[in-house]
Amino acid sequence: MTPTIGVMVDMHNAVAGLVLTASHNPQEWNGLKPMVREAGARPGAVSTSAPNKAFAEQIIAKYKEAVQRGAGGGGGGGAGLCGPYEVGEIRSASPGGLGLPDEAATVHLARVKDALLELGAHDDRASMSIRCVLDSVNASGRIAGKEQLGRRLVHHLGSSDNGIFPHVPEPTRENLEGLCRFVREKNADIGFAQDPDADRLAIVDERGGYIGEEYTLVLCAEAILGVMGERARGGVVCVNLSTSRMIEDVCAKYGVRVIRTAVGEANVVEAMKANGAIMGGEGNGGVIWPRVTYIRDSLSAMGLTLALMARRGKKVSELVAEIPAYAIVKRKVDLAGGDMAQAHRAVEAVKRAYAAEKLDTQDGVRVDFASKRAWLHVRGSNTEPIMRLIAEAPDEGTAVAILDDAARAIAG
Repeated sequence: MTPTIGVMVDMHNAVAGLVLTASHNPQEWNGLKPMVREAGARPGAVSTSAPNKAFAEQIIAKYKEAVQRGAGGGGGGGAGLCGPYEVGEIRSASPGGLGLPDEAATVHLARVKDALLELGAHDDRASMSIRCVLDSVNASGRIAGKEQLGRRLVHHLGSSDNGIFPHVPEPTRENLEGLCRFVREKNADIGFAQDPDADRLAIVDERGGYIGEEYTLVLCAEAILGVMGERARGGVVCVNLSTSRMIEDVCAKYGVRVIRTAVGEANVVEAMKANGAIMGGEGNGGVIWPRVTYIRDSLSAMGLTLALMARRGKKVSELVAEIPAYAIVKRKVDLAGGDMAQAHRAVEAVKRAYAAEKLDTQDGVRVDFASKRAWLHVRGSNTEPIMRLIAEAPDEGTAVAILDDAARAIAG
């Protein structure tokens, strides 16, 4: 799991960690996910996180430089890069065997349990009656996820070690029909879905209904802040600009301030560290609990959700019903020939059209419509030649109308 690597980098006071993963992308893709520990961090401190944009670009440049040297006949391993055994000593973590977690996963699980105990949110007896279904897409979260749920787990989808995704792996509504069906068939109380590198978590309620990834972060915020009570007042939670305003509604109950950042886990974490945040995350099911790790973590999210259900004695649908509901509508526009200048022009058009509203220009432009309890976010993608338009409002019709109005402004 990506968060497990972060936990182990901290535990060993290592300089960095590297994960080979395509995250939530389809089977044919792969990539490298680096994470770095802050220089000067005290031994054992939680510090490791994704590198910021500037540092990430340096890493990419170094990689490309090494590949270029290899193509030109330079020495070293394949494509001019050293193999792992040429870098230094390789030591394998102690294996678990017989379906048990290995050393790294055991440390990670212990961190989550200790964090829940320290918060005062851990009650095994109350939560052991919660019946769970888990979908791990035959990927990295399967063993630690199974161990964490223990006797609560009544059915485990995607529990094989073959690494072949049984469905499109991103944990969105259209990809989780099987999980929804098994929650109903097994009369379970909740369904959890991990993505392949297990840093995101989606939730299905006791009726087999997909509640949306946005609720993962909101329920976990309620789990932490509800236990902290007055201790949370004056604290900070950090999220990105495209995350649902439900987080503001939950935080307002406890006198907690929400700080919004540019899209991207590294941006959220940078703000969390700068402001001593209680927690943070993104609306894609990514929960960052710094007591465990500064990386999005499905194990933390599962533990906090179960703790909330046990403490409140309520079903998932009942907890969701207590949170003011909004509708998020998303559109994307392909940029002809990958011309990102189009996205820049669109952002400038939106800024002009809504100059009288509250604007945030950290990442494209976000427009907040206070009177409508709604917002619009327009930005160029960081990973694809597309432009993203997202609107959230109390109802879908208003959100669609905001997007239509923005499209007209962009068209001129």
